[in-house]
Amino acid sequence: MSATPVPTPLLDAPGLPAGAADIRLIVTDMDGTLLDDAQRIPDGLWPMLAELRRRGVLFSPASGRQYATLARQFADVAEGMVFIAENGTYVVRDGVELSSDPLAGSAAAGVVRTVRRLVADGVDAGAVVCGKRSAYVERTDEAFLAEVRKYYVEHRIVEDVTAVDDDVIKVAVFDFGPAERSTAPALAPFAATHKVVVSGEHWVDVMNRTADKGAALRGLQTALGITPAQTMVFGDYLNDLEMLDAAEWSFAMANAHPEVVHRARHLAPSNNDAGVLRTITRVLGL
Repeated sequence: MSATPVPTPLLDAPGLPAGAADIRLIVTDMDGTLLDDAQRIPDGLWPMLAELRRRGVLFSPASGRQYATLARQFADVAEGMVFIAENGTYVVRDGVELSSDPLAGSAAAGVVRTVRRLVADGVDAGAVVCGKRSAYVERTDEAFLAEVRKYYVEHRIVEDVTAVDDDVIKVAVFDFGPAERSTAPALAPFAATHKVVVSGEHWVDVMNRTADKGAALRGLQTALGITPAQTMVFGDYLNDLEMLDAAEWSFAMANAHPEVVHRARHLAPSNNDAGVLRTITRVLGL
Protein backbone atom coordinates (compact mmCIF):
# COMPACT_ATOMS: atom_id res chain seq x y z
CA MET A 1 0.00 0.00 0.00
CA SER A 2 1.55 3.29 -1.11
CA ALA A 3 1.89 6.21 1.27
CA THR A 4 -0.35 9.25 0.84
CA PRO A 5 1.61 11.92 -1.03
CA VAL A 6 2.43 15.07 0.88
CA PRO A 7 1.28 18.26 -0.86
CA THR A 8 3.86 20.44 -2.52
CA PRO A 9 5.07 23.47 -0.52
CA LEU A 10 3.76 26.72 -1.95
CA LEU A 11 7.03 28.39 -2.86
CA ASP A 12 8.29 25.24 -4.58
CA ALA A 13 5.13 24.02 -6.29
CA PRO A 14 5.55 23.18 -10.00
CA GLY A 15 1.76 22.98 -10.33
CA LEU A 16 1.33 26.69 -9.66
CA PRO A 17 1.09 28.88 -12.76
CA ALA A 18 3.71 31.35 -13.85
CA GLY A 19 0.99 33.93 -14.43
CA ALA A 20 -2.40 34.57 -12.86
CA ALA A 21 -4.78 31.61 -12.52
CA ASP A 22 -8.45 31.81 -13.51
CA ILE A 23 -9.86 31.93 -9.99
CA ARG A 24 -13.46 33.08 -9.47
CA LEU A 25 -14.09 31.99 -5.87
CA ILE A 26 -11.81 32.01 -2.82
CA VAL A 27 -13.04 30.25 0.32
CA THR A 28 -11.10 30.34 3.56
CA ASP A 29 -11.52 28.96 7.02
CA MET A 30 -11.00 31.50 9.78
CA ASP A 31 -9.37 30.17 12.96
CA GLY A 32 -5.91 28.74 12.35
CA THR A 33 -6.15 29.71 8.67
CA LEU A 34 -6.93 33.34 7.84
CA LEU A 35 -6.62 34.50 11.47
CA ASP A 36 -3.29 34.36 13.27
CA ASP A 37 -2.99 32.71 16.66
CA ALA A 38 -4.11 35.94 18.31
CA GLN A 39 -7.28 35.70 16.17
CA ARG A 40 -6.41 38.81 14.15
CA ILE A 41 -7.27 39.35 10.50
CA PRO A 42 -4.14 40.34 8.54
CA ASP A 43 -4.13 44.07 7.75
CA GLY A 44 -3.32 43.33 4.14
CA LEU A 45 -6.64 41.57 3.60
CA TRP A 46 -8.66 44.76 3.25
CA PRO A 47 -6.90 46.22 0.19
CA MET A 48 -6.73 42.71 -1.25
CA LEU A 49 -10.52 42.33 -0.96
CA ALA A 50 -10.98 45.57 -2.89
CA GLU A 51 -8.75 44.27 -5.68
CA LEU A 52 -10.50 40.88 -5.74
CA ARG A 53 -13.87 42.61 -6.01
CA ARG A 54 -12.52 44.71 -8.88
CA ARG A 55 -11.47 41.52 -10.65
CA GLY A 56 -14.81 39.83 -10.06
CA VAL A 57 -13.45 37.25 -7.59
CA LEU A 58 -15.83 36.32 -4.77
CA PHE A 59 -14.23 35.98 -1.33
CA SER A 60 -16.12 33.76 1.13
CA PRO A 61 -15.28 33.07 4.81
CA ALA A 62 -16.18 29.49 5.79
CA SER A 63 -16.14 28.85 9.51
CA GLY A 64 -17.58 27.07 12.47
CA ARG A 65 -18.35 30.57 13.74
CA GLN A 66 -21.93 31.81 13.57
CA TYR A 67 -23.16 34.10 10.82
CA ALA A 68 -23.56 37.08 13.18
CA THR A 69 -19.92 36.80 14.23
CA LEU A 70 -18.63 36.60 10.66
CA ALA A 71 -20.87 39.46 9.52
CA ARG A 72 -19.49 41.65 12.31
CA GLN A 73 -15.88 40.79 11.47
CA PHE A 74 -16.40 41.77 7.83
CA ALA A 75 -18.99 44.49 8.40
CA ASP A 76 -17.25 47.13 6.26
CA VAL A 77 -16.93 44.83 3.24
CA ALA A 78 -19.86 42.44 3.72
CA GLU A 79 -21.94 43.62 0.77
CA GLY A 80 -22.15 40.80 -1.77
CA MET A 81 -19.99 38.48 0.34
CA VAL A 82 -21.17 34.93 0.94
CA PHE A 83 -20.74 33.66 4.50
CA ILE A 84 -20.51 29.89 4.97
CA ALA A 85 -21.28 29.81 8.69
CA GLU A 86 -21.69 27.12 11.33
CA ASN A 87 -19.53 24.61 9.42
CA GLY A 88 -21.70 24.89 6.33
CA THR A 89 -25.07 24.46 7.98
CA TYR A 90 -26.04 28.10 7.33
CA VAL A 91 -25.06 30.06 4.22
CA VAL A 92 -26.02 33.73 3.95
CA ARG A 93 -25.48 36.56 1.46
CA ASP A 94 -26.54 40.15 2.15
CA GLY A 95 -28.69 38.97 5.05
CA VAL A 96 -30.57 36.46 2.89
CA GLU A 97 -30.34 32.74 3.59
CA LEU A 98 -28.99 30.81 0.62
CA SER A 99 -29.09 27.39 2.29
CA SER A 100 -29.36 25.72 5.67
CA ASP A 101 -29.46 22.22 7.10
CA PRO A 102 -31.47 22.27 10.37
CA LEU A 103 -30.87 19.64 13.01
CA ALA A 104 -33.81 17.72 14.46
CA GLY A 105 -34.67 18.75 17.99
CA SER A 106 -34.43 15.18 19.23
CA ALA A 107 -30.87 14.86 17.95
CA ALA A 108 -29.81 18.16 19.50
CA ALA A 109 -31.34 17.13 22.82
CA GLY A 110 -29.49 13.81 22.70
CA VAL A 111 -26.16 15.56 22.27
CA VAL A 112 -26.95 17.94 25.12
CA ARG A 113 -27.85 15.05 27.43
CA THR A 114 -24.54 13.36 26.60
CA VAL A 115 -22.65 16.55 27.45
CA ARG A 116 -24.55 16.88 30.71
CA ARG A 117 -23.49 13.34 31.63
CA LEU A 118 -19.86 14.13 30.78
CA VAL A 119 -19.98 17.20 33.01
CA ALA A 120 -21.52 15.14 35.82
CA ASP A 121 -18.59 12.74 35.44
CA GLY A 122 -16.10 15.56 35.85
CA VAL A 123 -15.34 16.58 32.25
CA ASP A 124 -14.85 20.35 31.97
CA ALA A 125 -17.08 20.96 28.96
CA GLY A 126 -20.24 22.73 27.88
CA ALA A 127 -22.75 22.56 25.03
CA VAL A 128 -23.62 25.41 22.69
CA VAL A 129 -26.90 24.90 20.85
CA CYS A 130 -26.55 26.89 17.64
CA GLY A 131 -29.66 28.40 16.13
CA LYS A 132 -30.10 30.69 13.16
CA ARG A 133 -30.91 33.67 15.37
CA SER A 134 -28.63 33.00 18.32
CA ALA A 135 -26.52 30.47 20.17
CA TYR A 136 -27.79 29.14 23.50
CA VAL A 137 -25.89 27.94 26.59
CA GLU A 138 -26.72 26.76 30.09
CA ARG A 139 -23.26 27.09 31.59
CA THR A 140 -22.74 30.53 33.13
CA ASP A 141 -19.14 30.70 34.38
CA GLU A 142 -16.96 33.40 32.85
CA ALA A 143 -14.23 31.02 31.64
CA PHE A 144 -16.73 29.16 29.47
CA LEU A 145 -18.58 32.26 28.30
CA ALA A 146 -15.30 33.89 27.26
CA GLU A 147 -14.73 31.01 24.85
CA VAL A 148 -18.31 31.18 23.58
CA ARG A 149 -18.06 34.91 22.88
CA LYS A 150 -15.11 34.39 20.54
CA TYR A 151 -17.28 32.51 18.07
CA TYR A 152 -20.87 33.41 18.96
CA VAL A 153 -21.40 37.13 19.44
CA GLU A 154 -25.14 36.46 19.51
CA HIS A 155 -25.65 34.11 22.45
CA ARG A 156 -28.11 33.74 25.27
CA ILE A 157 -27.97 32.00 28.63
CA VAL A 158 -31.08 29.88 29.12
CA GLU A 159 -32.27 27.42 31.74
CA ASP A 160 -32.71 24.56 29.27
CA VAL A 161 -30.99 24.62 25.85
CA THR A 162 -33.15 21.75 24.64
CA ALA A 163 -36.25 23.97 24.82
CA VAL A 164 -35.16 26.96 22.72
CA ASP A 165 -37.48 28.41 20.08
CA ASP A 166 -35.15 28.63 17.10
CA ASP A 167 -34.08 26.63 14.04
CA VAL A 168 -31.18 24.63 15.47
CA ILE A 169 -28.46 23.91 12.91
CA LYS A 170 -25.78 22.24 15.04
CA VAL A 171 -24.62 21.58 18.57
CA ALA A 172 -21.07 22.65 19.37
CA VAL A 173 -19.28 21.32 22.43
CA PHE A 174 -16.39 23.16 24.02
CA ASP A 175 -13.95 21.05 26.03
CA PHE A 176 -11.25 22.77 28.11
CA GLY A 177 -9.15 19.67 27.51
CA PRO A 178 -8.20 18.08 24.17
CA ALA A 179 -11.50 17.43 22.40
CA GLU A 180 -10.14 14.49 20.40
CA ARG A 181 -9.41 12.58 23.60
CA SER A 182 -12.51 13.17 25.72
CA THR A 183 -15.67 14.68 24.25
CA ALA A 184 -15.20 13.36 20.71
CA PRO A 185 -15.15 9.69 21.82
CA ALA A 186 -18.20 10.28 24.02
CA LEU A 187 -20.08 11.75 21.05
CA ALA A 188 -18.89 9.05 18.63
CA PRO A 189 -22.17 7.05 18.85
CA PHE A 190 -23.93 9.95 17.12
CA ALA A 191 -21.73 9.35 14.06
CA ALA A 192 -23.99 6.45 13.08
CA THR A 193 -26.72 8.90 12.14
CA HIS A 194 -25.06 12.33 12.18
CA LYS A 195 -21.76 14.03 11.45
CA VAL A 196 -19.43 14.40 14.42
CA VAL A 197 -16.40 16.52 13.59
CA VAL A 198 -13.53 17.83 15.67
CA SER A 199 -13.44 21.43 14.47
CA GLY A 200 -10.63 22.69 16.70
CA GLU A 201 -8.39 21.60 19.54
CA HIS A 202 -11.22 22.19 22.03
CA TRP A 203 -14.35 21.98 19.87
CA VAL A 204 -16.54 19.17 18.57
CA ASP A 205 -19.56 19.83 16.35
CA VAL A 206 -22.55 17.57 15.76
CA MET A 207 -24.58 18.23 12.61
CA ASN A 208 -26.70 16.41 10.06
CA ARG A 209 -24.81 13.88 7.94
CA THR A 210 -25.55 16.00 4.90
CA ALA A 211 -23.98 19.12 6.43
CA ASP A 212 -20.38 20.24 6.04
CA LYS A 213 -18.40 23.05 4.48
CA GLY A 214 -17.89 21.00 1.33
CA ALA A 215 -21.61 20.50 0.75
CA ALA A 216 -22.19 24.21 1.26
CA LEU A 217 -19.37 25.08 -1.14
CA ARG A 218 -20.62 22.73 -3.85
CA GLY A 219 -24.08 24.25 -3.59
CA LEU A 220 -22.56 27.70 -3.94
CA GLN A 221 -20.48 26.66 -6.95
CA THR A 222 -23.58 25.28 -8.65
CA ALA A 223 -25.61 28.41 -7.93
CA LEU A 224 -22.90 30.71 -9.26
CA GLY A 225 -21.72 28.58 -12.18
CA ILE A 226 -18.19 28.34 -10.78
CA THR A 227 -16.14 25.17 -11.26
CA PRO A 228 -13.75 23.44 -8.83
CA ALA A 229 -10.94 24.49 -11.21
CA GLN A 230 -11.92 28.13 -10.56
CA THR A 231 -12.09 27.67 -6.79
CA MET A 232 -9.34 28.21 -4.22
CA VAL A 233 -9.81 26.85 -0.68
CA PHE A 234 -7.76 27.20 2.52
CA GLY A 235 -8.10 25.15 5.70
CA ASP A 236 -6.28 23.84 8.73
CA TYR A 237 -8.54 21.48 10.65
CA LEU A 238 -10.74 18.40 10.28
CA ASN A 239 -13.92 20.37 9.59
CA ASP A 240 -12.21 21.71 6.45
CA LEU A 241 -11.57 18.36 4.76
CA GLU A 242 -14.71 18.20 2.63
CA MET A 243 -14.34 21.72 1.25
CA LEU A 244 -10.75 20.98 0.25
CA ASP A 245 -12.17 18.18 -1.90
CA ALA A 246 -14.45 20.68 -3.68
CA ALA A 247 -11.60 22.78 -5.12
CA GLU A 248 -8.71 22.00 -7.43
CA TRP A 249 -6.77 24.83 -5.77
CA SER A 250 -6.84 23.37 -2.25
CA PHE A 251 -4.32 24.56 0.33
CA ALA A 252 -3.52 23.26 3.80
CA MET A 253 -1.83 25.73 6.06
CA ALA A 254 1.68 24.85 7.23
CA ASN A 255 0.24 24.63 10.76
CA ALA A 256 -2.62 22.34 9.70
CA HIS A 257 -3.71 19.04 11.23
CA PRO A 258 -1.80 16.17 9.55
CA GLU A 259 -4.97 14.80 7.91
CA VAL A 260 -5.61 18.19 6.32
CA VAL A 261 -2.04 18.39 5.02
CA HIS A 262 -2.43 15.01 3.32
CA ARG A 263 -5.85 15.83 1.88
CA ALA A 264 -4.91 19.16 0.26
CA ARG A 265 -3.17 19.52 -3.09
CA HIS A 266 -0.79 22.25 -1.93
CA LEU A 267 0.75 23.61 1.26
CA ALA A 268 0.48 27.31 2.16
CA PRO A 269 2.57 29.23 4.70
CA SER A 270 1.20 29.22 8.23
CA ASN A 271 -1.61 31.35 9.58
CA ASN A 272 0.96 33.37 11.54
CA ASP A 273 2.83 34.08 8.30
CA ALA A 274 -0.19 35.51 6.42
CA GLY A 275 -0.32 32.29 4.43
CA VAL A 276 -3.72 32.94 2.86
CA LEU A 277 -2.72 36.39 1.59
CA ARG A 278 0.68 35.25 0.35
CA THR A 279 -0.87 32.38 -1.56
CA ILE A 280 -3.59 34.50 -3.17
CA THR A 281 -0.96 37.02 -4.22
CA ARG A 282 1.17 34.23 -5.75
CA VAL A 283 -1.59 32.37 -7.57
CA LEU A 284 -3.55 35.36 -8.84
CA GLY A 285 -0.50 37.43 -9.68
CA LEU A 286 -1.58 40.37 -7.53
